[in-house]
Amino acid sequence: MGRDRGVYVRFQTKLMVLVGSLLLCVIGVLVVSFQYMTAITLRQQIGERALNIAQTVATIPDIRHAFSQPNPSKIIQPIAESIQRKTGAEFVVVGNQEGIRYSHPVSNRIGKEMEGGDDRDVLEKGESIIEQAVGTLGPSLRGKTPIYNQNGQIIGIVSVGFLTKEVDTSIALYRDRIIVLGGIALLIGVIGTFFVSRRVKQDILGLEPEEIGRLYQEKRAILTSIREGIVAIDASRKITLVNQTACRLFGLPSESDIIGQPIEHLAPSPHLLRVVQTGEPAYDEQVMISNQVVVANTVPVVNQRGETIGAVSSFRNKSELNRLSAELSQVRTYADALRAQTHEYSNKLYTISGLVQLERYQEAIQFITRESDVHQNLIRFVMDEIPDPMIGGLILGKFNRAQELKVTFELNRESSFRDVPQTVDRDGLITIIGNLIDNAIEAVLSPTVTDKKVSVFLTDLGKDLVIEVEDCGVGIPDEYEQRIFDMGFSTKSEKNHGFGLALVKKAVDALHGQITFTGKQGCGTIFTVVIPKGYAVKMGYDV
Repeated sequence: MGRDRGVYVRFQTKLMVLVGSLLLCVIGVLVVSFQYMTAITLRQQIGERALNIAQTVATIPDIRHAFSQPNPSKIIQPIAESIQRKTGAEFVVVGNQEGIRYSHPVSNRIGKEMEGGDDRDVLEKGESIIEQAVGTLGPSLRGKTPIYNQNGQIIGIVSVGFLTKEVDTSIALYRDRIIVLGGIALLIGVIGTFFVSRRVKQDILGLEPEEIGRLYQEKRAILTSIREGIVAIDASRKITLVNQTACRLFGLPSESDIIGQPIEHLAPSPHLLRVVQTGEPAYDEQVMISNQVVVANTVPVVNQRGETIGAVSSFRNKSELNRLSAELSQVRTYADALRAQTHEYSNKLYTISGLVQLERYQEAIQFITRESDVHQNLIRFVMDEIPDPMIGGLILGKFNRAQELKVTFELNRESSFRDVPQTVDRDGLITIIGNLIDNAIEAVLSPTVTDKKVSVFLTDLGKDLVIEVEDCGVGIPDEYEQRIFDMGFSTKSEKNHGFGLALVKKAVDALHGQITFTGKQGCGTIFTVVIPKGYAVKMGYDV
């Protein structure tokens, strides 16, 4: 199957683009989320740090004592500058209850009112707060706390701040690191995607998704069109595939009812399990499924490493093969009959020729008359009593075959097969009569049999069709009486035996009839088939 590669975007490229885009989106969201959480956390930490420094300053005894001095800034300013340098704060500002500064990084702003924020909650309510505001030094993140005297009265306020531009610088540093890590993760993801996509491409045999979809549709169409039942299992014995023909064969309503189930739920299929275990194919095996004989061909499913990962089995109803075989058998029967008749008449012509050469004309005329009467009488009887051409032709063919084998073939003169309903399946009748006569002829051909005679009796009197075939052969041993109708069972050592009576039994069952036999070993056998006319409707029986 040719592939137009230009039509498809390569699966590997498509997968890399798809996964790469997904990774980019995920990493982008993670980077933004981490940056946001980092900024919040960093601002919260710096704000708490500023408040802790402010609370520490507010508890310094020298700071409290300076408020009672005539020039508090002279004591407070050096202490604030020292703390500012040690903590890295942008400013440490101390003010009184009116908000007048006693310390400031810019000395000329000492004595002026504090700016950037509302200090009422701190000075009036005694609360410690963290806020972001714009002061004389710019936007800053600051912590504020009140200063208490020894009597527990609020006498001032401490404000410690860090400029937000420094906070933004720290946030940017973390953001850059996160972006670098995200880029590394994206690169690793793309490289991993390349190797994963290449492995997936190998696992799907180098096919593109569009090609796989088309192959799947083609597979479904093929499975629907073929007449064989198809069943596939995996290495764990679970059913992975079954077509509509197999569903009909196994009596299932649909494929979905059985997919994923163990093969034992469908039918005993030892050949499937054996092929999975051994990896060896099995061809033309006959198995019983739903009371039907099917021919199964099973092959293993092998992966690229040569491991058996399942098995596929095709089932063909043997009745279809039997129908073709029966048609061929009929043609062969007619050919054998013609050949036997030609051979027999050649001998008789030589006999007549010899009598004429010996001038024994009277004996020649008597011989001709006798032979003519035998055949003409049989043909006339068959035409009168067995008007169905298929059944009559079968009887004459078997008669000629018996003559060639030196077997006496007797058609009971009380036979009558005129009243055979048109609804009766002729293929089934031919299968029954033909196989019973063949078995009888084979039975008398044994070297131990002296009376090589086969008798046939057909009657349609009453409500039943009766077929009776008798031989003087070796009979049926007692130990085999329960098995003679089993498919493939035979007392003969040769191949291709053991199907005749099984087919007879199946045909009788299809026509709602009964089959019985009498006789013992060494005394011959009589097979009797009774088919009710009322139930013998056309069943579409194939043999």
